[in-house]
Amino acid sequence: MTPEDFVRTHTTIARATLVPEIALHLATEITPIWQATEAWLAERNIEPPFWAFAWPGGQATARLLLDEPARVAGKRVLDFAAGCGIAAVAAALSGATLVEAAEIDPLALAAVRLNAALNGVHIATPDGDIVGSACRWDVILAGDVCYEAPMTAHILPWLRAMAAAGAEVLLADPGRAYLPGAGLQPLVRHAVPTTLELEDRTLREVTIHRLLP
Repeated sequence: MTPEDFVRTHTTIARATLVPEIALHLATEITPIWQATEAWLAERNIEPPFWAFAWPGGQATARLLLDEPARVAGKRVLDFAAGCGIAAVAAALSGATLVEAAEIDPLALAAVRLNAALNGVHIATPDGDIVGSACRWDVILAGDVCYEAPMTAHILPWLRAMAAAGAEVLLADPGRAYLPGAGLQPLVRHAVPTTLELEDRTLREVTIHRLLP
């Protein structure tokens, strides 16, 4: 079974509450996709299925871009730790000239490609860990990335370096534990409906910040 086949088999086409304009391959119940991915994990050492859900940070970022397309129109955009790729799709729909989605999970990259096709846009999906790459983007989208200390420590210095290199880095966070306490400029807030299967509440307040160098 290819990664694309796996995604198709274990998801259904649905739309996130905050971003009904975008169709996505999503899991409707958490347990079956998690169990299926554990079997895949055992064989291929692949991450849990974060790509099967439209997380609050991604939804808020997508909403911002669809509401304010000038933020990315005509620009080169990276959706970092893209998950299902909802923000990348929104960037492409909003007129970005180039959109890349970065993920270390092959299943996530497959989901992004399928979701791009579903919405009639093209998104490049480079393989491997993009952290450490030189800046080739005008805008970097990072939704909901500060949920673990090792992850934050790995990515934050690079994201700040990208901001220093001239990229606008938009960090969307719903109150995760490892969000940095300084170097953030709040831009906009969105209330994002969530499910108790994934979160500890039914609504998350997401703040989209500009990350400062």
